[in-house]
Amino acid sequence: MEPLRIYERTLRSKIEELAGYFPCVMLTGARQVGKSTLLRSMLPEGMNYVTLDDYVEAARAKEDPNGFLDRHGEPLCIDEIQYAPELLRAIKVRVDANRRPGMYWLTGSQRFHMMKGVTESLAGRIGVLELMSLSQQEMLGQGADAAFFLPETLSETSPLHGTCGVASLYERIWRGGYPQLIQYPQMPVRDFFNSYLQTYVERDVQSLSQVGDKSAFVTLMRSAALRTGQQLVYSDLARDAGISPKTAASWVSILETSGIVSLLKPYHSNSLKRLTKSSKLYFLDTGLCSWLAGCQSAADLSRGPLAGAMLETWVYGQLLRSFTNAGIDPQLYYFRNLDGAEVDFLLEYNQCLYPMEVKHSSRPMPGDLKGMRHIPPALNGMHPGIVLCTSSRIDVLNEAGALGYPISCL
Repeated sequence: MEPLRIYERTLRSKIEELAGYFPCVMLTGARQVGKSTLLRSMLPEGMNYVTLDDYVEAARAKEDPNGFLDRHGEPLCIDEIQYAPELLRAIKVRVDANRRPGMYWLTGSQRFHMMKGVTESLAGRIGVLELMSLSQQEMLGQGADAAFFLPETLSETSPLHGTCGVASLYERIWRGGYPQLIQYPQMPVRDFFNSYLQTYVERDVQSLSQVGDKSAFVTLMRSAALRTGQQLVYSDLARDAGISPKTAASWVSILETSGIVSLLKPYHSNSLKRLTKSSKLYFLDTGLCSWLAGCQSAADLSRGPLAGAMLETWVYGQLLRSFTNAGIDPQLYYFRNLDGAEVDFLLEYNQCLYPMEVKHSSRPMPGDLKGMRHIPPALNGMHPGIVLCTSSRIDVLNEAGALGYPISCL
């Protein structure tokens, strides 16, 4: 098997930028999204590399942090530092004694306890970034030139890259964005995710004392996958997994902090009083979500009851990646009031609101954005809106400038 391909990741430029200012840079994210591959491809001349996936190295780091750092030298890239959090305090001492940019590059797949240690030991000394599985633009080889998605920059004549039909779009959704699955399209998805889930539960989740029942935890993951794109109701997940709602909330928090799911908060403002307050749950990789939900093929997914929810989940993931990969904290929300008016996504940027609706249709209509009429305007007003659809072209939907835009080009 050929070595894992190095995809051009949009986050690369932001890593380089932070490494020029901070003594430490940390790259977090779920397992297998490409953290190690990305950093190893970027190592400056003279920087050493060590992984704590090596049990011997991890044991040495835990037993004698200073000796470990002396042995490997500086600058140093330490992979999977969560296996020896004792290193963080030792790194702090060295950074404070000789503060220079780019002294230590760190990665970590577990953020449960690790980020607490980072906050306590390296506050003000470290730049932290999160890497997700491949974005659509990165899969298409356009990661280096990708920019964050802002509707006001689009017009009817905007260039389109990656346009494809519905069947091909659902193939992308079903397969997801883990680099190994993209590089080896013949690899059985089932085998990859079986191994992935086992490693995730055994090495990341099982290390937490509050997760005593691995089987129930996996059941909760499958229940959550079947509810992606829906409002989060802990009692529903708890009933399926045979646990208490309090435990379900704790386990969803684990899924969130380990980069498996994301919770989208409802939009609110001081003038909006009748608001639905529950967050919506989305899986960050639609391939993992599809597998957990039991979808055996892209065709199975596109014709099944999850087709619309998974399309929305894919869109959310692409929007999120477009901002986080540019080093921007995305102010993304959803809108729904108690009268039933709703908008799938609401981006707040520079005090302007950008309503976005997702439709499983190749013919977007002006009425698709009717829910935006119920949103209180922001300080700098509201964009006419955009309908993200399965069309292969950009359509102008009304005189105000609302657009229909292909999901396959996000």
